[in-house]
Amino acid sequence: MLYALLILSILLAISLYFNWKFANTLLKIEDELDDCLDTINEKYAKMSEILSRPLFFDSPEVRRVVQDIRDTRNSLHRIALALSKDFKAEEELKQDDDAR
Repeated sequence: MLYALLILSILLAISLYFNWKFANTLLKIEDELDDCLDTINEKYAKMSEILSRPLFFDSPEVRRVVQDIRDTRNSLHRIALALSKDFKAEEELKQDDDAR
């Protein structure tokens, strides 16, 4: 019986170690994603500001580049929404819990 308890204790310690390691990795990834989302938001705002200005050059090449910038801006927006979708739900849950 004592040997079974010892083996289970060792297995528990190993499991706790890897759980701790995995949790730290997840927290680091979450921090990096948050920083990346902040950068995407800044770039999105700058792109939106540039795209709101009128064009003074009526070349097809310039219009194509502006359309590419619009497409890139929209892609960044979709990426930011996809990545932050779960974070917003968690934040709303926390706010609901705090309100109670």
